[in-house]
Amino acid sequence: MIETLAVVGATGAVGRIILQLLAEREFPAKNIRLLASARSAGRTIDVGGRAVTVEEMTPEAFTGVTVAIGSTPDEVALEFVPWAVAKGAIVVDESAAYRMDPSVPLVIPEVNADAIRDHKGIIASPNCSTTQMVMALKPLHDAARVRRVVVSTYQAVSGAGLSATGELRGGMQGLLTNEAEPRAIFPHPIAGNLIPQIGSLRDGGSTSEEMKMVYETRKILGDPTIGLCVTCVRVPVFNGHSESILVETEKKLTAHEARELLAAAPGVVVQDDLSASVYPTPRLASGRDEVFVGRIREDQSSPNGISLWCVSDNLRKGAATNAVQIAEVLAR
Repeated sequence: MIETLAVVGATGAVGRIILQLLAEREFPAKNIRLLASARSAGRTIDVGGRAVTVEEMTPEAFTGVTVAIGSTPDEVALEFVPWAVAKGAIVVDESAAYRMDPSVPLVIPEVNADAIRDHKGIIASPNCSTTQMVMALKPLHDAARVRRVVVSTYQAVSGAGLSATGELRGGMQGLLTNEAEPRAIFPHPIAGNLIPQIGSLRDGGSTSEEMKMVYETRKILGDPTIGLCVTCVRVPVFNGHSESILVETEKKLTAHEARELLAAAPGVVVQDDLSASVYPTPRLASGRDEVFVGRIREDQSSPNGISLWCVSDNLRKGAATNAVQIAEVLAR
């Protein structure tokens, strides 16, 4: 049981889902406090039938907090996390600010929950696209050691925030009625389009989102030798990220073996019957906490290759659910 749990960024898109999950999962906390920016302070939010008033996030606001879950931009996390740790709280941080800090464990509870023990006050939750991919890679890595991954992501606009969802909705209407399409979030119109850029340019021509997947995957699986080639694409889907993944392993796995390994993995659901058009789609995965895998087949161009299709709700398992699961481990 946790004495006091604080949710930082409680009024944001992911923060709202965190509050929903705390009620759904009957999170073991005696007290729940909600922290946000000054403009949100004073609002009252229902948390599992309890009316909780949002407080302004200040250093003193973390006094008495046992665990804090933070869902904020990187620059906000860099500000508040030291405040919370200084007050004795353990922070589960969803931003990218501390993920690659060697002193901070980067955790997916179904994959490397043991790493939580090594925390020094901060535990990082991975990027949404990394989380679902590593959930699918973990059982294959344990059985046959993953050597190389080629992945293309099809990422929903919800990953860019509430305004991005509105931009897609308005863009779809404009596209259909031949009217002006709103564009404030994305560099190109998103409705009826694909944008092969998520994040900023990095050395070598990759984007920051692509390099997150490279570095975070290696850290979580504890293997810096895994080769990854990543292409991240924003697609006109409201919610739910999809990924086409080619996995090359040291030891050969048949499609049947890979399917059985994935079906037995915690948090993974296999939906794989192409003859009956059974495979994961983002609409079916939206609102769910599992990672869904299908189209599992041996790659005909690689002797030790397995191809698969992976889908997950990026706001839930990719963000809110993973953070709440980490906090549940701390509570236990």
